Amino acid sequence: MSTNTTATGRRGPRRLASAITLALGLGVLLASCKQEAPESAAPAAGDDTPAAAAPATPQVPAEAVSAEVAALSSEQLRAAASKAYQESRLYAPGGDNAMEYYLALRDKEPADAGVSSALVDLLPMTVIATEQSRDRGDFDEARRLLALIEKTDSSYPAVERLKTTIASAETDAERRAEQEQLTAEQEAQRQQQLERERLEQQRQAQEQAARELAEQQQASQESARQEAARQEAARQEAARQEAARQEAARQQAAAPAPVNRPAASATELRAISTPAPRYPPDALRSGTAGEVQVEFTVAVDGSVSAARVVRADPPRTFDREALNAVRRWRFEPVPSAVTTRRTINFSPSQ
Repeated sequence: MSTNTTATGRRGPRRLASAITLALGLGVLLASCKQEAPESAAPAAGDDTPAAAAPATPQVPAEAVSAEVAALSSEQLRAAASKAYQESRLYAPGGDNAMEYYLALRDKEPADAGVSSALVDLLPMTVIATEQSRDRGDFDEARRLLALIEKTDSSYPAVERLKTTIASAETDAERRAEQEQLTAEQEAQRQQQLERERLEQQRQAQEQAARELAEQQQASQESARQEAARQEAARQEAARQEAARQEAARQQAAAPAPVNRPAASATELRAISTPAPRYPPDALRSGTAGEVQVEFTVAVDGSVSAARVVRADPPRTFDREALNAVRRWRFEPVPSAVTTRRTINFSPSQ
């Protein structure tokens, strides 16, 4: 219609030019052309100006948290969120999922760091679910999930991208629907299929996400248990060494002072077996080197007793392995017990 109007608008000036050259004999035609030109020129001018597009119906933003959920108390929200989390209802169905409960709980208790942490953990999975809803054409669900993301963190990098791609996908879907002229029955079947796919996809995605979260939590708990056990073992070893040092000091104080005996006796010692100490794995991985000076007593049968750490650099890193090694040492029998000191070096390059 616009093309025909433009052509008519342009014939007016051409007829007017012809009428002028034909002079007075064509006066009637000239008058006719002058009447035709204004009538057809008006639509032509309108054709040059693009027709104003009909304003798109604005999409009402999806409600992130339903009124029913928002009306619950903090205790009810916390219990409902925990149950939904355990049952893999992380972000769906609407009105009964962990994310909505946590968002409502955060509104009531904004200082709760655990709630904020849970929401941060759920964001990546909700973004994936939003993209999947968009890709299968379930735009209501996509906008509902987007509202959850935006309420959780409006500055989250994926928010603007999802808004743009959902709007673009919805426009494309509407265009395709107009082109294909889907019948009411076909559309109903398509929506039913979409709903089945959405429920199945969400079920699988939420189960997988729940498994991954459970594995992460289990790994974190196991790491915490190992760290606590390591610290307890270190505490017990330190207490044992301290008790050993105190006992050695007590025995040394109770024993008669040797008369220039240690130096001479130490030179008489002949080792039979002095196995090297085991290198502590943590020190080996970090490349830590050091030395431990150990004082011990060689009994008349050549066995070692009363081993204690005199000096260690760095402290408590190599003490245990140095003592374990010295206790396994064996010497040739001596006439009487000899107390001596040896320095054991630890180097990762050895």
